[in-house]
Amino acid sequence: MDDSLYKFLKYTAITLTIAWVGWSIYDSFMADVNPGDSAHLAADKFFEDGNYARALDEYDLALKERPGHIHALRGKARTFMQLHRYDEALQAFNVAIAQEPQFAGTYANRGILYDRMGQYQEAIEDYEQALALDPELADGPNWLTRFLRLQPEKPPTIADRARYLKQELAKPESERLLQVPEQDEQQRPYKM
Repeated sequence: MDDSLYKFLKYTAITLTIAWVGWSIYDSFMADVNPGDSAHLAADKFFEDGNYARALDEYDLALKERPGHIHALRGKARTFMQLHRYDEALQAFNVAIAQEPQFAGTYANRGILYDRMGQYQEAIEDYEQALALDPELADGPNWLTRFLRLQPEKPPTIADRARYLKQELAKPESERLLQVPEQDEQQRPYKM
């Protein structure tokens, strides 16, 4: 190997290692951590792993440490939804929307909840509100998110679902197909 290339690679490795150690020290000891943030991050990890009972405990802890912790509140609502505790999920989503009414992800998730509850008109309204607040939601998860989820195919988005529901609701009631449980359960809540 060329001596100058070796030196370059060596100093690059040393610099990156020092930067990583420095960031680790800063993040562990000096960074401002708000009450509830550690529990919220732990809850998010449990949620991603599908351990919803533990996630709910950690979201509750985060909210106990800092009442009104918006991220923990949204996470708690998503967790209730995954646990099929729909009334509690709806209440939590409503509180989150009242607290931060311009956040599109909460409307998208409440739309998914209404969809699962069979309240299709409300689902369409929330999907459309979410898309009005953040049109990029119509794109769905990006390639990196799908890669990390081992999801090679791009899933249907809330825009696709709203369009589908409108088409089905326009049909006579006897011809409507509004639920396909195997597919509906695969729709993931939005996390932002």
